[in-house]
Amino acid sequence: MTDKRLTFKEMCAAFDVTPRTLRYYEYIELLQPEREGRSRYYGPRELARMKLIMRGRRWGFQLEDIRQWLTIYEREGTEVQMRAFVESADRQLRALAEQRAQLDEAMEELERLRDETRDSLS
Repeated sequence: MTDKRLTFKEMCAAFDVTPRTLRYYEYIELLQPEREGRSRYYGPRELARMKLIMRGRRWGFQLEDIRQWLTIYEREGTEVQMRAFVESADRQLRALAEQRAQLDEAMEELERLRDETRDSLS
């Protein structure tokens, strides 16, 4: 990990998030940048936390789940955090599989209706 600090704008660009999103993550205390006057700087710790936040969001985890992983890491260390992640990942994978099944069913129904409608036009 780099020791370079990113400014607020650089952090938004690096993670392709809006300023509002970044401010919100700070507001709910997922991120705690260093402050120098009115400027904010994000060091290696905040970059690592943001990577975890972005991965978690991409996989459909709630911000509260992500907060718990970050808190567990700070209080209990990597191994306990990894165990908590595995449990959360198992739950999320089951939920995603259910969503996939529902999507597949909806797509099949839509395709069937489309085909019936197309056939009635002929």
